[in-house]
Amino acid sequence: MSEAGAMTQTFDPATQSAAAQDALRAARQARMQAGLARRYRADRWFRVAGLGAVSFSVLVLVFLLLSMASSGWAGFHRSELHMAVPIRGHLELDPARLAQPDPLGGLEAAGLPALVSAAAVKTFGPGGDALIAEGAWREVGKTLATNPALMLSPEIAVSLPASNDLANATRGGGDPAMQKTADDLGRKGQLVRAFDSGFLVRADATNPQSVGIWGALKGSMMTMFITLVLAFPVGVLSALYLEEYAARNRWTDVIEISINNLAAVPSIIFGLLGLAVFLAAFPNYRSAPLIGGMTLALMTMPVIVISGRNAIKAVPPSIRDAALAMGASPVQVVFHHVLPLALPGILTGTIIGMARALGETAPLLMIGMRAFVASPPSDFTSPATVLPVQIFLWSDEIDRGFVERTSAAIVVLLIFLLLMNGIAIYLRNRFEKRW
Repeated sequence: MSEAGAMTQTFDPATQSAAAQDALRAARQARMQAGLARRYRADRWFRVAGLGAVSFSVLVLVFLLLSMASSGWAGFHRSELHMAVPIRGHLELDPARLAQPDPLGGLEAAGLPALVSAAAVKTFGPGGDALIAEGAWREVGKTLATNPALMLSPEIAVSLPASNDLANATRGGGDPAMQKTADDLGRKGQLVRAFDSGFLVRADATNPQSVGIWGALKGSMMTMFITLVLAFPVGVLSALYLEEYAARNRWTDVIEISINNLAAVPSIIFGLLGLAVFLAAFPNYRSAPLIGGMTLALMTMPVIVISGRNAIKAVPPSIRDAALAMGASPVQVVFHHVLPLALPGILTGTIIGMARALGETAPLLMIGMRAFVASPPSDFTSPATVLPVQIFLWSDEIDRGFVERTSAAIVVLLIFLLLMNGIAIYLRNRFEKRW
């Protein structure tokens, strides 16, 4: 009887139902825990992947900067020869002549080039004039023009750029005889590798020892100024009109599609447009920052319009409604409330557009900004070149000295880009408002 009762209790349906429910509940909890574990694991992997992507981007940027800095550092140095040039009694020129507009012309007529060559032969022996760079006398002339009192000195000590052959020999190139000469001059302290501060204040030249970046840097500044002055106000006003005032119809859609297409047009097309329109209208301003800025403004404007419309659209409608409720006119709503709140987003688009314009080469080559410019531009209509074009021209030279100068010019371009973006980011944060 007890065995029958035990069997009845064992196979009781209520007991079986409770046990099944407990087992089902345990299985559900196990599945839920497993699902949570998978979600947490996926979240961790996503964080790791995101951190890895950011780290990879930072490493690539650091590698780029370090490689450019290491290769460009040599471009900021040059080989110089220390020598003395006799002045008083050897150079017959009135010191007042140095105050005239062309002092180098007067010094050349007075025989300064021959005097410098003779001083090089006296200092370094026969053939010494071939050890200094061609046109090195100009640096002596600039020194005298800067300080006319030196005309009364018996002699002046100068550091003149070495010739290409001697400079290559200091880097281990060239023929063995020139390398031996470089070693001998180096042991005597007459040949040194010094920081070339003049690289940042000189213009282009045919000798890599005498080239400078100031002409291209000034040309880039002037071109970017014209681009910003033309593209920013027109782009912002276009974005305001299309977003706040334009009627929603087929013509508005056509304009919007056209602007989006212009933002994706290759830059060389804008160069052809500048060649066909701007140079046809202003044929005497070929290779001028004015024409370059107008061409790049056409390329930058669609980016500013698109980013401006998105920034204006992101302003909450409650801002407009509150301003209208306080009695502001529609124009006051736009310029006193909507535009200040949208300005950070507009500046972001401007940063992107200006950064693209700064690095462009193709459209500027089309309008002739690839000429050899030996002096910095004096105004917006003077012939000029820009940093990307200068880098392109130097990279096409076969002289080894231009390789280092090209890397140095790239470093200057990156620094210029960082400064320009830094100013724009500061202005964006300065005008940013949270609501």
